[in-house]
Formats: sequence, C-alpha cells, structure tokens
Amino acid sequence: MTKENHPLPIHIFKIKKLKSLLAIVENSVKGDNYLFRNLYADENGKEIDVFENGGTSCCGHVSWILLALELIKHPHAAVHGTIKDLQASGWYEIKEPRPGAIIVWEGVVANKGLQGEKGVKLSHMGFYVGDNMAISNDSKSSGFPHKHHYTYNNTRKIEKIYWHSALEDI
Repeated sequence: MTKENHPLPIHIFKIKKLKSLLAIVENSVKGDNYLFRNLYADENGKEIDVFENGGTSCCGHVSWILLALELIKHPHAAVHGTIKDLQASGWYEIKEPRPGAIIVWEGVVANKGLQGEKGVKLSHMGFYVGDNMAISNDSKSSGFPHKHHYTYNNTRKIEKIYWHSALEDI
C-alpha cells in the first residue's frame, strides 16, 4: 500500500524507546495484569503452563515488552534465552542501574512447580525504573508484575545490569 492510497493520515515519527519502555513497564503494575501469566507448551505429550500461572514469567514480562519496542528479536520463556537475545540485540553490561535497564538477579533453587520438581536454580529479571525501584513479575506470591526495591532490600544480589544505546533517545 502506498502513501497515496493509505486509508489513514500518514505521520512520520520515531518511537521514543526509553520513554515508551518506562511507560509500558509502569503501566504493567497498575492493577492485576494477566498478560504474563500463562504460556502453554507440549512437553513429551503433556500440556504444561511454562509460566506456571505467573510463577515463572519474569522473562515473559521482560522479553515481550522489549519485543514490542524492537529491542530484542524473540519472546522468551526462560531467563537464559532472554539474556542471549539481549546480548545478540546490542544490549551490553553496565555497572550502575539507569531507568530502563534490565536487571538480572542471582538464581535461587526452585522449590515448587515444574522447575522445583527438577531442583533448577532460577535467575530472575526485571526493569530498573529509578529511585532505587525495579519492576518485575512476582514469582513468589501474586504472579503479577510488581514494583519493589531493586535489591529486594539487600536480600537478593544483582548479577548483571544491561543497557541498550537505543534507549538514549530523550
């Protein structure tokens, strides 16, 4: 379809990625957000909910938002795959968090659900939003994205912080 026969007025613009990212992330914690709770797959002929009703969906929360802004290439169901995509998509490690940065927290051995059955050590990821706060999917209780201190009040170590130059669009 050409500009001449497009049914809507044409606007030429560039998405402000950082401002949009922070707005989407902040909006994800306004009320109960069911978007990131379920992802179904077939495992050896058995249907499973990979996100365990929000219990393991931190990477879905992060990757789907980043995908919408074309900051990664694919949605993901695991932190490891999300990190590989971040790195392949131009994200790089930084020392101090900046609003819009991705935080990866240390792994904790799962004690319930699909991964708990296997004793898997699960990392956690979310967004740094400023003022010592982060937003990530709450895997321990509600299964919804929530806002919290970026170090969980010094109870969870940050392993890596990632930044993308496309966020420098203010």
